Amino acid sequence: MPSFKIDTSTAMVFVATAPEPKVKNFATGERAVNQEGRPLSTVGLLVSDEGEGNLLKVAIPENGYPEGLVPGMPVKVVGLKARDWENVIKGEKRSGISFSAVAITPAA
Repeated sequence: MPSFKIDTSTAMVFVATAPEPKVKNFATGERAVNQEGRPLSTVGLLVSDEGEGNLLKVAIPENGYPEGLVPGMPVKVVGLKARDWENVIKGEKRSGISFSAVAITPAA
């Protein structure tokens, strides 16, 4: 499925939840990895732009963010993308939008 770039150049972005490992299979505990085979983590971000705020759960490579990201910290997001998904989970068809980024850095 195609992915779409999200421009955050005019947005204020804050960490909402600290990074935690992204799990691919909860039954086995298998960790999710990106196309390069790097382990992924999930970070909650509050993105505020043009008077609107959104909470995004963003998958990011483990080496794509610095140590010490804490809630409330202003950050910059590099390469934020959105991708729609569809899956059958426990016999029920589900769909949504997933978000990923190349990196998260502290705001200057």
